[in-house]
Amino acid sequence: MFGTSEAPQSNANAVRTGVFAGTRLAFSAALLLLGAAPALQTTAQAALSTERRETRITLDHFDHLFAETKVGGKRVGVLNIYSAAPDYRFAIEPNEGYACVDDVARGMLLLAAAPSVKPLRLHQLDLMARFVLQMQADNGYFYNFIWADGRINREYRTSRAELNWWSLRALWGLEAALQRLPAGGPTADRARRATDRLVANLKRDLAVDRRALVDAEGIAVPNWLPFGSGADAASTALLGLIPHYRRTRDAGTRALIERLGEGLMAMQVGDAATFPYGAHLSWRNQWHGWGNAQAYALLRAGELLGRRDFRASALREIDYFYPYLLEHGMLASFSLRTVKDRTEAVEIQRFPQIAYGISPMVIAAMEAYRQTGRTRYRDTARRLGSWLSGRNEAGRAMYDPATGRVLDGINAPLSANLDSGAESTVEGLLALRALQGTRLP
Repeated sequence: MFGTSEAPQSNANAVRTGVFAGTRLAFSAALLLLGAAPALQTTAQAALSTERRETRITLDHFDHLFAETKVGGKRVGVLNIYSAAPDYRFAIEPNEGYACVDDVARGMLLLAAAPSVKPLRLHQLDLMARFVLQMQADNGYFYNFIWADGRINREYRTSRAELNWWSLRALWGLEAALQRLPAGGPTADRARRATDRLVANLKRDLAVDRRALVDAEGIAVPNWLPFGSGADAASTALLGLIPHYRRTRDAGTRALIERLGEGLMAMQVGDAATFPYGAHLSWRNQWHGWGNAQAYALLRAGELLGRRDFRASALREIDYFYPYLLEHGMLASFSLRTVKDRTEAVEIQRFPQIAYGISPMVIAAMEAYRQTGRTRYRDTARRLGSWLSGRNEAGRAMYDPATGRVLDGINAPLSANLDSGAESTVEGLLALRALQGTRLP
């Protein structure tokens, strides 16, 4: 059984306890694009502009999932987590709730990533930011779930206010929203205070000044990331810390970005000739596809800090591990162990294949193309995207451009999950934006 930081359900909300906690599986997908959107400066950006081919991106299903409600007496916007085929009605998870910070924050990324934000979308973005802000606890971290009556779920393990996935995604989502919300408005003012407080927590609670490598089944891993060696969660933290540093120019934030990036590099295993071919492990000795944004985070951090080693580490994964997956078939997870100086892969799982596992790779490959201008990275992104348009083991398109639905994944050969929840929809559309040439905030 592979370890995970994200808790059982149909979306990704995580708790790491040091043992397998299960996986919430709402999967995301996106349609393969054969072109990319206009850009301005680099050769790669110019190519994205000249080679663009139109495709339909619709937020119709996103709007179906979106709802206005009240939390703590305040009007807010949320996304319904579950949307079940065939009529795509909503559902509630009995231990958690029906809407969560994790999905609303990723929805904020989607809206903020649009080339232009129209008034309706700005209104939605403002309401969703208000929801996330209402979920911040007195300790500076964030609760995750709400019940149908608007009460905050403060007790269940995937909803507690702590250093966990939903708090880290709240940071990224709020920093993205700050790039679009009116600078002097009340929501933006609250968001700045909330993120500053959260970053202060991360500086205090992450063990970046007590760095060491520890043993996990013979694999040396860092101890200063979230959950000790949670490189997947650390990548989400980095993607929120980077815009926070750009906004504040805080030296402590910069130092935290640098230390977390060094931790991600320490999680890289293998090379061009050795499995897993430069992949960054997710946690301890385990890799899983969902949420593995390490390569993308290292590319962004490397660009910000001028760290060529960060970029080289990211490109190693994109150059060798991604082609391996494309040539040999997608993987859901595997573990590594070293016995008598020999490292071997164990517990290899091919399913479920989810586009939350595909989208981080698509986004990273497109960022590599943006930074280097090398067309092979764009080609890699398109090949990965072809899984989403139907070149997959279910043999069907996972994104429907007529409705904006993204199916929840592939459970087995020729077996797709026809549900279309919030995580699936948003992750699919994020990948779609990236394939068009749009950079995430």
